[in-house]
Amino acid sequence: MKLTMFTTGGAAKLGVIRDDHVVEVGPLFPDAPTDLMSLILAGPSVQSQVAALAEAPQGVPLSSVTLSLLIPRPGKILCLGLNYVEHAREGGSEVPDYPAVFSRLPSSMLPANAPILKTALSDEIDFEAELLVILGSGGKNIAEDEALSHVFGYTAFNDVSVRDYQRLTSQWTVGKNFDATGPYGPVVVTADELPAGGRDLRLCSRLNGKVMQDASTSDMVFSVARTISILSQAMTLEAGDLIATGTPSGVGASRRPQVFLRDGDVIEVEIEGIGTLSNPVVAEARA
Repeated sequence: MKLTMFTTGGAAKLGVIRDDHVVEVGPLFPDAPTDLMSLILAGPSVQSQVAALAEAPQGVPLSSVTLSLLIPRPGKILCLGLNYVEHAREGGSEVPDYPAVFSRLPSSMLPANAPILKTALSDEIDFEAELLVILGSGGKNIAEDEALSHVFGYTAFNDVSVRDYQRLTSQWTVGKNFDATGPYGPVVVTADELPAGGRDLRLCSRLNGKVMQDASTSDMVFSVARTISILSQAMTLEAGDLIATGTPSGVGASRRPQVFLRDGDVIEVEIEGIGTLSNPVVAEARA
């Protein structure tokens, strides 16, 4: 099942994607979930009911609605760095023996089609195509061979990074959390419709139509299952948590000459089986 959140009449609504149409979930049956987080918490039986009933209505054209954040305030947004061998090497880093983990904040996130804000403080705004995991259930000390049962689905993510601020200290938090720099979407695909662990999916980014990154999710150093297991050793994971799995090589900072996002650019992240996340870049007005 492909799901999205969209806005009509000023209200955010949960929808099921059917071809190029979206079917609103709320009217399908009494007490139907009206947002993605509610659907996740409702569990498999309600999720199956939604999938079955959404087959009948025609819905409205997807192009006629405005997409909104899949989960506006997730409990955690955990991100992996250096999780593809060639990306670690292109930046002059060693391949980690333990995941390099940092956090994003909800205020940095934005939906598909919304403008990425190019801060006036920097000209080093970079792109990072990533597979994003949405957890369907949480837990502590989750065994690796059970970890994938905790995954609700997958979506595309662009971990837009302000490189000069990222380099100011050994901690990446500031450079990874400028406002409106973390687009994800446009849809979440439930785990049952993709290969286990989201493996063997082509992942690419395009800047103004030119391919910048092109890899497979099977190239990850730490698989989705391994990542969930390791993270759960330290912290209790929860339904609705987001886990970004890192980016492959080809980022702008490692190119010669370097390539950074500019006002008016369009940056896309495409993942096989999920779709294309597209966002324009808009310069922040200088004070």
